[in-house]
Amino acid sequence: MKTSLASFIAAICLISAAAHAASPEQEKSFLATYQKAFESNDQAALTSLLHTAGSPGEIIEFFVMMMTADAGKKLTRIELVTPSQEEVEKYNAPQEMPDGKVYVMGLKPVKQLVIVMEEKSDSGSSKSTSKLPVAEKDGKLVIPLPVPAK
Repeated sequence: MKTSLASFIAAICLISAAAHAASPEQEKSFLATYQKAFESNDQAALTSLLHTAGSPGEIIEFFVMMMTADAGKKLTRIELVTPSQEEVEKYNAPQEMPDGKVYVMGLKPVKQLVIVMEEKSDSGSSKSTSKLPVAEKDGKLVIPLPVPAK
C-alpha cells in the first residue's frame, strides 16, 4: 500500500508542477538567454539566471565558478527536459556539502537544463554533458541554488 500511495503522491506532485509550468515561449527565452550568455562568456548574464536567495556567499561563488568554467565555448545542444522521478528525488534530497553543513534546494526543480558541448582538435575529440535543475519563481525560470537545511 505504501508503494501505491507514494506513486500517487509523486504523480500529484508532477501534475501540480506541470500545472504551474512555464510556457513554451518562456522556455525558449530561457534557453536563448542561457546560450547567448554562455557562448559570449557573459558571466553577469549567467549569474542573473541563478536563484540565490538564502544561499551563503561561498555556495553562490562555487556555483558561479562551476557554471562559468567553460563559458565562451560553443554549445552543441541545449534543452529543457522534465527530470525523471529519480532525478527529482536526488535534487530534493538533503546533501552534505564540503563545509560540513546540510543543504537542500531553495526551490523545487520542475525542469532540467541539459547542456552538451563537443570539442574536436587534431589530438582527438571530447563530449561533455551537464545537467542543471531549473525551477520557476514568480513566473520566471531560474537555476536554484542550495540553501542551508532547517
